[in-house]
Amino acid sequence: MKKNLLTDDIPGLTKNARTVLEKRYLRRDEAGKTLETPADMFRRVADTIAAVDKKFEKKADVESVADTFYNMMTKFEFLPNSPTLMNAGRPLGQLSACFVLPVGDSMEEIFDAVKFTALIHKSGGGTGFSFSRLRPANDVVSTTTGISSGPLSFMRVFDVATETIKQGGTRRGANMAILRVDHPNIMDFIMCKADQKQLNNFNISVGLTEKFMQAVERDEEYSLINPRDKKVLGTLNARKVFQRIVKQAWENGEPGIVFLDRLNRDNPTPLIGEIESTNPCGEQPLLPYESCNLGSINLGNFVKEGTVDWKRLKETVHNAVHFLDNVIEANNYPLQQIHDMTHANRKIGLGVMGWADMLILMGISYGSDEAVKLGKKVMKFINDEGHLASQELGRKRGSFANFTGSIFDKKGSAPQRNATVTTIAPTGTISIIANASSGVEPLFAVSYIRTVMDKNVLVEVNPIFEKIAKERGFYSAELMKKIAEHGTVQDITEIPADVRSVFVTSHEIAPEYHIQMQSAFQLYTDNAVSKTVNFSHSATIEDVEKVYMLAYETGCKGVTIYRDGSRDEQVLSTGKKEEQTAAVAVTPATEDKKAVKRERPKALKGCTHQMQTGCGPLYITINEDKNGLFELFTTMGKAGGCAASQSEAIGRMVSLAWRSGIQARQVIKQLLGISCHCPSGFGDNRVTSCADAVAKAIQNHMLDHGYEIEAEIATQERGACPECGGIVEHEGGCSVCHVCGYSECA
Repeated sequence: MKKNLLTDDIPGLTKNARTVLEKRYLRRDEAGKTLETPADMFRRVADTIAAVDKKFEKKADVESVADTFYNMMTKFEFLPNSPTLMNAGRPLGQLSACFVLPVGDSMEEIFDAVKFTALIHKSGGGTGFSFSRLRPANDVVSTTTGISSGPLSFMRVFDVATETIKQGGTRRGANMAILRVDHPNIMDFIMCKADQKQLNNFNISVGLTEKFMQAVERDEEYSLINPRDKKVLGTLNARKVFQRIVKQAWENGEPGIVFLDRLNRDNPTPLIGEIESTNPCGEQPLLPYESCNLGSINLGNFVKEGTVDWKRLKETVHNAVHFLDNVIEANNYPLQQIHDMTHANRKIGLGVMGWADMLILMGISYGSDEAVKLGKKVMKFINDEGHLASQELGRKRGSFANFTGSIFDKKGSAPQRNATVTTIAPTGTISIIANASSGVEPLFAVSYIRTVMDKNVLVEVNPIFEKIAKERGFYSAELMKKIAEHGTVQDITEIPADVRSVFVTSHEIAPEYHIQMQSAFQLYTDNAVSKTVNFSHSATIEDVEKVYMLAYETGCKGVTIYRDGSRDEQVLSTGKKEEQTAAVAVTPATEDKKAVKRERPKALKGCTHQMQTGCGPLYITINEDKNGLFELFTTMGKAGGCAASQSEAIGRMVSLAWRSGIQARQVIKQLLGISCHCPSGFGDNRVTSCADAVAKAIQNHMLDHGYEIEAEIATQERGACPECGGIVEHEGGCSVCHVCGYSECA
C-alpha cells in the first residue's frame, strides 16, 4: 500500500520539510500527482548513488552501502545538493548545482556560451562566467572594421536567455558575472545593477587582484588593460574605485568582491587552467567547463551532552566523501565538455549546515571568540578527515586524472581521488528539510509570524528555543508571539540571560564577527565560503568599507554584504513632475489634525492602461485633477466573479487613498509583487496578480506623464516571498525563504 505523504515515517521530518519536498522534490506524474513519499525519495537517491560502487568493485555490497547512505540522509546527518535529491534515479539525471562556462572574445564563442547556458539551466543548474576576456566597449573589431559593444551588452543577452529558460523548471536558472578590476569597463560594471531593473538573473562580483588591493592601501593609480592585446588603456585611482564598489554595495548589496589571486593560489590544477569565476553564490571557484557536486553535514546533530561527537562526525565525513565521489559517476552531464573536465578533476564540495544550532546546543554565542575558535577546530577536522577519505578512495579507485602536475603531486602526497574536497555552500532548501540553520550563517530569527493562504496567522518558533523554553518553564504562546513581533529576545526579561546570549540573530551580530567566522571556516576549506555579512539599515558606507578591508586582511576569498532594507529603497527618478499632496496625512506628530478628502470635480482627464493578467485582460483607468492622481477604476475583460470584484475593490481603495492624501508611491509599494495562483507573462512583462497589475499600471502612468517617483520598488524577488509570503533573507548573494524553500538562485 502506498504511504500517505503526511504520515510517512521519517523521524524529525517537519511539516515545513514535507511541504517543501512535496512541492519541489518528489516525483510526479504528468498530471502533477505525487508518486513517491519522502522515504521513497531518499531510497531512490541512496540506491542510485550506491550502485556506482559496482563500477569499481564487482563484489561490492551495494545494498549495505545504500542503507548507509539512506540512514545518513533520513537522520539528517548529511544531505546532498538539491539537484541530486531531485534527479538521482530519474530520467533527467543531472545532479550538479555548480557550473562555470568560458566566455571567449568572439561572436562564435559568446553565443556558444549562451547556448550552453540554456542547456545547463534547462537541466536545473546555475552558471558562473567571467566576462573579462571580452574587449571593451568601443574597441576595434578588425573583422568588420566596426566597434565592440563591450561585456555589459553581452551580459544582457545571457540575462534574457536565462529569463526565458527559467520559467518552466523546478529550479530557477541563476548566474554569476565576474569582471576583473583592471578591465577598462569596470566602472560601468560596478554600476550595472544600480537601478535594479536589469540583469536581475545575475549576481555580480568584481574580481580584485593583490596588485589592486596594494594600490588601494597606498592610494595609488593602477592600470586598465585591454584583454584583446594586453595593452594599457589608461589608469584609475584604486582607492576611488574601491570606494565606488563599497558605496554601491552599501546601496543595494552588489557588487560583491572576489580575490582572484587567492582563488588561483589554491587552484589544485594550475597546469590545466586559470580560475576566472565561481558559481552563482560564490563559494565554488571552478575552471571553465567544470562542475562540482555539493553536500552538507548537519552539525547540530553531532552535539552529544554539550560536546562535539567527533567519532560519529568522522564516520559521517568519510561516508559523505564516498557519496559525493559516486555522484560524479552517476551524474548525467548537460555537455560533453563538462563531463570530461569534471571527471578529470573530480572536485567535490563537502560543507556544513546547522552551525548556529551546534553553537546554541553547546551554549556558545555566535558573536564570540569562543565560537570562532570552535569554527576553526570543527572545519579543520572535517577538512582533514575529508582528505583522508579521498586518499582512501584514491588508493582503491585511482587518483583524479589530472593528478600529475597538481598541487598534490608536487607535495608528494598519497593518491588523491578528488582535486578539492570541501566547500561551504548556502543550504537554504536542504536546511529546511533537515530543520537546521543554514550553512555557517547565524539564526535569521528566533520566532516569526507567517500568514498562510487562508489568512491565518501562524507563529513559527526555532525548535531548539521552543524545546529549551518548555524544559525551563518559560514557554508560552504569548511569549512566542511577543518575540516574533519584537524581532529579538535580547531585551525580553522573562527569558533567562544565558538563553538570550546564545539566541542571537544575524542582525544582532557585529559585522566584524561575521567576517571572523567566515575567515575561520575559510582557513580549512579547499574552495570558498558562502557567507553574507548583515548590516543594520543605519550602517554607514564606512562600516561596509571596513568589512571589505577586513575580509581582505583575514584571508577570505570574497565577501557579500547586505544592509537591511537597502534593496527596497532604490530611487527611480524620471521626469520633473512631482506628486502633489492635497491633504494632511495623519501621523503621530499630527494625529490631532484631520485628513481632508478632495472632492471630485465634474470632469477629469486620464488614461486607460490594458494589463494582461492570469484572469484575462484588466483595463485600468487612472484620472487626475489639478493636484495630481485622483482616482482609479478597473474593468476585468470578460471575467467576472472574485477577480472582477476584488479588482473593483482595489480601485475604490486606491481612489480613496489618493483623495485622502496618500502618495502614489505608497500605493505602488503595497501592491507591487503580490502574487496569486495564476500569474501571467515573462520577464519585465510578468504580472503576478491583479493587484500587481494595478501597481504596474500606476507606475507606467506616472513614468509616461512625467512624475518623479522616489518609490520603494519591491520586485517579486525581494521583500516577502513571492510564493508563500514568508520572510526572505539574503544569504550568499541570494534571496532565500526559510518557510517554503524559495530561492532566487535555485
